[in-house]
Amino acid sequence: MTPARRSNTLSSSLGLGEKLFASSDERRFAEAIEEGLERVEAGLLEAMSFADEIADVTSRYLLEAGGKRVRPVLTLLAAQLGEGNNDDVIAAAQSIEITHVASLYHDDVMDEAEMRRGVPTAQNVWGNSVAILTGDLLFARASRIGSTLGDRALALQAETFERLCLGQLHETIGPRVDDDPIEHYLQVLADKTGSLISAAAQVGVIFSNAPEEYRPAVAAFGERIGIAFQLIDDVIDLAGSGADTGKTPGTDLRAGVATLPLLYLRRAAETDPEAAGLLRRIELDTTSFAGEIDEADLTAAIAELRAHPVTQQTLEEARRWSDSAVAALAPLPEGPVKKALTKFAETIVERSK
Repeated sequence: MTPARRSNTLSSSLGLGEKLFASSDERRFAEAIEEGLERVEAGLLEAMSFADEIADVTSRYLLEAGGKRVRPVLTLLAAQLGEGNNDDVIAAAQSIEITHVASLYHDDVMDEAEMRRGVPTAQNVWGNSVAILTGDLLFARASRIGSTLGDRALALQAETFERLCLGQLHETIGPRVDDDPIEHYLQVLADKTGSLISAAAQVGVIFSNAPEEYRPAVAAFGERIGIAFQLIDDVIDLAGSGADTGKTPGTDLRAGVATLPLLYLRRAAETDPEAAGLLRRIELDTTSFAGEIDEADLTAAIAELRAHPVTQQTLEEARRWSDSAVAALAPLPEGPVKKALTKFAETIVERSK
């Protein structure tokens, strides 16, 4: 891989590039991340291959559709706090990414999503049953890789998988009567998105034999940046272009998912007649029977929500979580790892621009 390709790969994953790493030591650091990412990618293609012809095609479908590989890169970054890219670090990064891909198959079935990473979702191609079973196969393969890494990997994987399932369950059933809807939603994001990103950073510390005191710092960073990442996706969902997510603009609203801008709008509607009117328009169109939706009105309502103060409020909440993630890095030594993670946190909240 050429140096230009390395820069492009790192930039696409974390928004990092040559300008961030000015010194020769920092450039060697960036090259180590790229070399590790190449090894992870090659291993993913092998690990997600199956002797069964159908399983082989369906399992690699979303992998080959793309993805930024954010989680493996975070593993590799954290590993530079210790011994770097040893075999266990590479295997752990692969296990984390396969778990992530597996969760996408299941998420798309539950959300009835039509597109993922710019291609039709697996259930649109093969049906719900095949998509669910493919996700199960990939969870099994991730566990198989984790089993080679010992009890620490298995314990973290089990804890993370439990949180993924609880997050999806709580999202599905919604908040209880005495729950604050916004706090409930943020906890869902912590479980569904933050937990796996946190695990990705932790395995980098664990399997590079970095100092144990760094693990809580990267764990907190990963969970908080995962929440910020999803909140920015909530804003992008309202945008006029689906290029960032591979989804139709307003996909979450159309599916009846109460993202943070809509939750803020519901709260504002309690005292603001204009917010209440916009809320009625959105909820009327998104709960109509198929074929009765006024597409023009819904599109206009989505644009109004994008311009409404509640969307700016969502951006501010994302920035708060991003800043909190950076603050968690205080115990880490000054150097390229801390610099790169800080830049990543800043880049997260720039994705909506």
